[in-house]
Amino acid sequence: MKPSGSTKIVRLIGYPVEHSKSPLMHNAAFQSLGLDFVYLLFSVKPSHLKEAIMGLKASNVVGANVTIPYKEEVMKYLDEITPEAKFIGAVNTIHNREGKLIGYNTDGQGFITSLLTDGKVKLEGQKVFLIGAGGAGKAVAVKLAERGVERLVITDKIVKRTETLVGKLRENIPDCPVYALFPDDKEFAKTLLGSTLLVNATSMGMKKGDPCVVDPGYLHKDLFIYDVVYNRETPLIEAAKKRGLKALGGIGMLIHQGAASFEIWTGQKAPIEVMRNKILEELLRQC
Repeated sequence: MKPSGSTKIVRLIGYPVEHSKSPLMHNAAFQSLGLDFVYLLFSVKPSHLKEAIMGLKASNVVGANVTIPYKEEVMKYLDEITPEAKFIGAVNTIHNREGKLIGYNTDGQGFITSLLTDGKVKLEGQKVFLIGAGGAGKAVAVKLAERGVERLVITDKIVKRTETLVGKLRENIPDCPVYALFPDDKEFAKTLLGSTLLVNATSMGMKKGDPCVVDPGYLHKDLFIYDVVYNRETPLIEAAKKRGLKALGGIGMLIHQGAASFEIWTGQKAPIEVMRNKILEELLRQC
């Protein structure tokens, strides 16, 4: 279906966005259901973020996804934020509902769905080591704490960000033991070696030449590794595979959070297998 003057537009707002596979899966999904929608990349410099968000109120724009580095910054420009997104402190999906911009967060649910269905991971009894307390990290942390993992350790290079997230989780989800750990802490290696689930919720590994987010020597046989980065096999995933460990990249999270966003914009059930096949097809093409 060719775009026309009546085509409904969805944008991906971030900086950079050129690496994103979201247009492929969403446009395939729209086409499979015969919807007159189009998903477009929208690279926005920080100084133009407010104007880009206000531009979503145009009559034919139904919404947007928000990616690095704006998931937190974007919140102040929205008319309404769902309680879940407000608690997480980050928005990855915006819906233009009759001129009112409503912010949602589908990242956390996308992560949990992928972990359970793609990774076959049981969350009960998991000792989680989470790297990253930014937009994606917050969503992942909230969902893991809500699911009642045995304990959750969070680390981030920005100390204040870690402390804030840990404090919020302790206050609002007191039944889940949550701890802050800093990269130079002498307990870092010991804590990771005692963990059963390692999650990288940073962008480290997205670019060629990025180092492994942790020392590969800390990856042990009882550890399941999940990396939210999806555009390439990261050094963390490579290191895990070399050691014969169970590991997942972020493709599943991308698909499931995208499916939730799709349903918000369209009101229709997302064709998940169509979306998955399109992403896998593109990744095979790149090999």
